[in-house]
Amino acid sequence: MPTLSERDHAVLWHPYTQMQTAPLPIPIIRGEGSWLVAEDGTRYLDAISSWWVNLHGHGHPHIAERVSEQLRTLEHVLFAGFTHPAAVELAEQLLTLLPANQARVFYSDNGSTAVEVALKMVLQYFHNQGQPERRTFICFQNSYHGDTFGAMAVSARGAFTEPFWPLLFDVEFLDVPVPGHEAETLAQLDTLLLRPDVAGFIFEPLVLGTAGMVMYEPEVLSELLRRCHQAGVLCISDEVMTGFGRTGPLFASELLTEQPDIMCFSKGLTGGTLAMGLTTCAAPIYEAFLSHDKMRALFHGHSYTANPVACAAALASLELTRADECTQQRRRIEAAHTVFRQELAGKPGVRAVRHRGTILAVEYDPGEGTSYFSRLRDAFYQLALDHHVVLRPLGNVVYLLPPYCTTNEELDLLYAVLRRMRELVLDFTPAPNLPEILHD
Repeated sequence: MPTLSERDHAVLWHPYTQMQTAPLPIPIIRGEGSWLVAEDGTRYLDAISSWWVNLHGHGHPHIAERVSEQLRTLEHVLFAGFTHPAAVELAEQLLTLLPANQARVFYSDNGSTAVEVALKMVLQYFHNQGQPERRTFICFQNSYHGDTFGAMAVSARGAFTEPFWPLLFDVEFLDVPVPGHEAETLAQLDTLLLRPDVAGFIFEPLVLGTAGMVMYEPEVLSELLRRCHQAGVLCISDEVMTGFGRTGPLFASELLTEQPDIMCFSKGLTGGTLAMGLTTCAAPIYEAFLSHDKMRALFHGHSYTANPVACAAALASLELTRADECTQQRRRIEAAHTVFRQELAGKPGVRAVRHRGTILAVEYDPGEGTSYFSRLRDAFYQLALDHHVVLRPLGNVVYLLPPYCTTNEELDLLYAVLRRMRELVLDFTPAPNLPEILHD
């Protein structure tokens, strides 16, 4: 009989994968806390929360129970002309936690669609206001906002999107205001804001994920938003990755003195349980769509908009996230990252170590090409798997974004693997012994 991996290979097409050359996928049959369990019993520590979605660990009983209850009550209902308790309650709770200017919630399916909704809100806002010429977006160099066409357009132009470049609308890119280069970015923005066609500025707050966990400070982001608002430009905060505690507070926007007009959420929204997207906006944006003219409505929707089961999972995850225990877990991980950052920073083979909240990124210095498709990236990936750790290196950048339940012992395992990667960069010199947990 063929194995599960062989059956997969015969019928499936995986994301970001060259199917002709990729090895067979690892068959995972169960999740337990921060661990994934393969068909052969091998355990893998999920150091990236399964693409940044899992907050509280796999198979969390509280979320599972709430999902089970909802499935027995109402699994789905169309959200045009109908509503249900879980959708209303989730919106009510989120709006009490988000910046005070956020007034309305629009549900969708994932992070990319949450961004699509935000872009359409901005464009139609100006259209409804009699300013259809305002249709240009500003975004950061090397940013990533999703794989649907609008989201691709406001993301970096690169190898992943090259076949579609002729179909993407033009945008203006700003340099990321990393420490020491804030003035240059502010000057670039000032020049762009002189144009009458600028409609919106979309950004990943404080951390650009796929760019290599590039980080910048709240003060300069607040100033960018302030200048946009002075020019009448709407600001979209893409908190798909940073939301629900990843940067320290519940939302990265809590660290800002100037708030966005629109916010996008997904990933950790349901604790990694079910696919869901969500876009919130300030009252003036919503009000620009109110009219006796039906053609001024926002014509956007998805079959599974506000799915009750996903809403129930989100409510359960939000309850866990707001608990004191989760706050302490995040603080513990942040403190451990701080110690490790101090240990590794400045050592040979390490170009930089970046850290905010529960996110840690090590930028290694191999002295050669460091693209996403480099051999070093593949060597890092395999080294981690050899030690039963799931990582997805971004070229020469290796990051940790673990579930909040990850223990100190498990963090020690992850740090040991990152140390071993530095040894790999230094011409494969021997590494110290790894913790016994590696062989669990």
